[in-house]
Amino acid sequence: MRRIYDSGALHRDDEEPQAPTERGGRPQAARSINGRAWSDLLLPTWLRYRAVSVDIEVPQMSYPAGTKVPFVVTIRNELPVPITLPTDSPRPWTWYVDGVPEASHVDSVPGEAGSLRFDRGERKQFRRQWDRMFRVSDDEWEPAPAGEYTLSAKLSIANAGERGLYSETTVRISEQ
Repeated sequence: MRRIYDSGALHRDDEEPQAPTERGGRPQAARSINGRAWSDLLLPTWLRYRAVSVDIEVPQMSYPAGTKVPFVVTIRNELPVPITLPTDSPRPWTWYVDGVPEASHVDSVPGEAGSLRFDRGERKQFRRQWDRMFRVSDDEWEPAPAGEYTLSAKLSIANAGERGLYSETTVRISEQ
């Protein structure tokens, strides 16, 4: 192989389409567009919000005392194009127990803006669990008493419930 390259038998020329290119060189005919940038420019934000769905699921509706409550949050892009959603926080979504973010009375959600990116038709799943405790201070947690609790998830945007970017389910914690 080395003799062929050293002899100059292979002619390389960018102007001649049939000539081979250097290794590692970028072919001139393979041009593509940035689909994410174009979809963000062409699709209005309200349409991008409408194309996304949020769902929260629990494996069972009742749990005995002392067990953790697992849940799955699914966020899906229904469009056949990639999209980016602007969010109010670097954390694109948050889960709640009876309206308390992440079962914590201590504010832990940053206030800066962020974004949530989806490929075309992409589905993102997040698995979390609630350990049946409520955080009341930086280093103190209280167990939740038996009863019904609403687990919910929403995207970190203004008016997420009105835009349909919110989901909830009810679980029951029973006494032993």
